[in-house]
Amino acid sequence: MLLVTGGAGFIGSNFVLDWLAQSNEGVVNLDKLTYAGNRENLAALEGDARHVFVPGDIADRTLVRGLLARHRPRAIVHFAAESHVDRSIHGPDDFVQTNIVGTFALLEEARVCWDALKGDARDAFRFLHVSTDEVYGSLGSEDPAFKETTPYAPNSPYAASKAASDHLVRAYRHTYGLPTLTTNCSNNYGPYQFPEKLIPLMIANALAGKPLPVYGDGQNVRDWLYVGDHCAAVRSVLERGRIGECYNIGGEAEMKNIDLVKTLCALLDQLRPRGSGGYAELITFVRDRPGHDRRYAMDATKLQSELGWRPAESFESGLRKTVTWYLDNAGWVANVTSGAYREWMERNYAAR
Repeated sequence: MLLVTGGAGFIGSNFVLDWLAQSNEGVVNLDKLTYAGNRENLAALEGDARHVFVPGDIADRTLVRGLLARHRPRAIVHFAAESHVDRSIHGPDDFVQTNIVGTFALLEEARVCWDALKGDARDAFRFLHVSTDEVYGSLGSEDPAFKETTPYAPNSPYAASKAASDHLVRAYRHTYGLPTLTTNCSNNYGPYQFPEKLIPLMIANALAGKPLPVYGDGQNVRDWLYVGDHCAAVRSVLERGRIGECYNIGGEAEMKNIDLVKTLCALLDQLRPRGSGGYAELITFVRDRPGHDRRYAMDATKLQSELGWRPAESFESGLRKTVTWYLDNAGWVANVTSGAYREWMERNYAAR
């Protein structure tokens, strides 16, 4: 059995769904159900005895200790995190509490659990920590892509909190011998992503006829990774990754934000045409966010050469799958874009 944290969020729920579609090994799913955690993501698992959902906080050490004692998972896959840069700028406290304090609490309880194991169970145990490319800072247009050896240079409260959690994981490996693994991924997209992130936000606004807000000059570059490919990479690292190592995961799909939005508009023009004109007419440039990193790019050579992983989706195929999912699941979008969501959008974009 696995213990998955944050398994009702975007990437976590995709991982749980993919895992149980390919394996009979059970999952204990611990999620605090903040605004971005959604039980509806897991509706397909209702009544499935392989999936045990537990609402709760990773920082609740009594709860985590009890789950580890009761279920004796062979691995912890740690997705739980506050992850939206804009929210970290407006309110960094939650990011420090969840990403740093929560990861520390989880590591402490994992260490106690692992120390009590014997023989094969002890040898097989893993703690896999899922992190981000943003810990490495920002690249210039001609700089080589981030490697696992790139020095950390986080530029937002979110990135700094994830960098701190990465360092804690590394320290627990080197100090206590805890069998850890770390993955650092590029920007994910796909089904079940909360519509404050770029791609689902653009889809939702376009379909509603609202402006498509693009920060600054739109020239910021991101490497885009389809969430299903990310989940496959995490499975590979969990099963065959070298203990104590970090693995970068990238989608081999660098793109300027403005080009992504235009590509998305063209796809929507095909799949859900407007009554008149194209969706690109809705593009609106807005004031940039503070400290906006210019470019991210990931070098996944280590993961590819050691474990044989490569992304199965091109950006074009992944984007089409994503847009089709959002078009087919308008009810899900309506349910998550509540009053609280609208208040956040007003707070973040009104003054821009």
